[in-house]
Amino acid sequence: MVYDFKEAARQTRLGIPLIYGVDAVHGHNNVVGATIFPHNIGLGATRDPDLVERIGRFTATEIIATGVRWNFAPCVAVPHDFRWGRTYEGYSQDTQLVAELGAAHVRGLQNANGDRESSYPLSILACPKHFVGDGGTTWGTGRSYDWIIDQWPAADHNWPIDQGITEIDEVTLRAKHLPPYIAAIEAGAKSIMVSFSSWGGLKMHANKYLLTDVLKREIGFDGFLVSDWMAIDQIDRDFYTCVVASINAGLDMVMVPFNFRRFVSTLIRAVEKGDVPLERIDDAVERILTVKYELGLFDEPSRNEHPISYIGAEAHRQVAREAVRKSLVLLKNENHTLPIARDVKKIVVAGQAADDIGLQCGGWTIEWMGKPGTITPGTTLLTAIKGAVSTDTTVDYDPDGRFSETDTVAEIGLVVLSESPYAEGTGDRADLSLPAADVALIERVRPCCRRLVVILFSGRPLIITEHLEKWDAFIAAWLPGTEGQGIADVLFGDFPFTGRLAYSWPKRMDQIPLKSMAESSDGPLFPFGFGLA
Repeated sequence: MVYDFKEAARQTRLGIPLIYGVDAVHGHNNVVGATIFPHNIGLGATRDPDLVERIGRFTATEIIATGVRWNFAPCVAVPHDFRWGRTYEGYSQDTQLVAELGAAHVRGLQNANGDRESSYPLSILACPKHFVGDGGTTWGTGRSYDWIIDQWPAADHNWPIDQGITEIDEVTLRAKHLPPYIAAIEAGAKSIMVSFSSWGGLKMHANKYLLTDVLKREIGFDGFLVSDWMAIDQIDRDFYTCVVASINAGLDMVMVPFNFRRFVSTLIRAVEKGDVPLERIDDAVERILTVKYELGLFDEPSRNEHPISYIGAEAHRQVAREAVRKSLVLLKNENHTLPIARDVKKIVVAGQAADDIGLQCGGWTIEWMGKPGTITPGTTLLTAIKGAVSTDTTVDYDPDGRFSETDTVAEIGLVVLSESPYAEGTGDRADLSLPAADVALIERVRPCCRRLVVILFSGRPLIITEHLEKWDAFIAAWLPGTEGQGIADVLFGDFPFTGRLAYSWPKRMDQIPLKSMAESSDGPLFPFGFGLA
């Protein structure tokens, strides 16, 4: 499909090459069989920029194998409210850590070290997102847009915080949310995606001060700005107003998923009427053409020389496995529960997530929202556990934790919990308490084992305070991706726990957002940077 689009572009009058972009936010996650790395929240816990750069490079390798040369990543948001459904796309609540890891990801995607495979480049165009302040929106300020529902029914979402209003002053915006973009630009980023959110009374796509005065002129960004999905339509009920406002604000490329003819005719009319200066069009075109030229698209072969076998390559999966084990954060470990001896007589394992690749990967996996089930090749945690223990060890698995009362009590019980997959505003949740079904599952397993280990797959901290006392060990595994062996590597002591929280872990819902936690008299359940060895 991608090459057909590219060939069509070559056959146009000027033969200007097309640049095709994808949301490969944790590996080439739209492709069945690709290596799925941990989501950014897990990579933040590794605090390892070299690892993140290698992940970026291998992601680029797999993307290029499908003919794609542009990735809408990394997300360099600095989330402050865990109720936000995109929390897991942010590396951390800490601006400096986000800037460091985001820049590393850009270097990896764009192959800053100049690695080559034969004569073929291993470089794609990175696209840090979403400029700027998307992680700082206020709960309750999201809204739906009735005038675009006829084109995109999903616009009738009324998400509480995603795409909402960032209600902070400019000093805070610059200190908290701008540095990751400066770091990404210094690392070589030549495209940036603009945020759906609003600041200063304007939709970001219409904010000329931030897009042009600050980003392009003050900071000196000389690449191009691209809109988010159908985002300019949110500026105003009148589409002509949307086009004029967004282009004059500094938008260079517009993501029009449906009615592109309407956009083209509207922009031409705006230029002819003088509402959009021709100089603004020239500037946008020059920026886009320059980036395409620098990326080598004008000299790209008509067909890919990069083998499709690079998708899901073993070397890539080994790096993903390394990332999984480095991302795990041990939050509790009593009674010498961990590491587990390989020759323990019996282990009981419960929870659907223990043997479900879809739950292990989370959103943005094969489908936009992700979904449970065997959606792509990989190794589940249950498979990894069975492969790690001795031949004399019995591993009993029941997703519902309904083990027979006549069975021998196991030395170790493992309960694997997970959030249901979600992406963007569909994951906005007012209450992050542990679901009643998960609490009941743990209570069923607790009598069946001497020591209980709870492993949580989640895109954010959940409220576990009242239940934690009953657990002997607790591991935050985030959304680890396809390589479940990385968890077993640490469970059984082949590698130590090294992950540290990139987000403070709240005790209660009234400690969310982070400002409320800072004002709380008793502090978080686990502080930023916490992690047992």
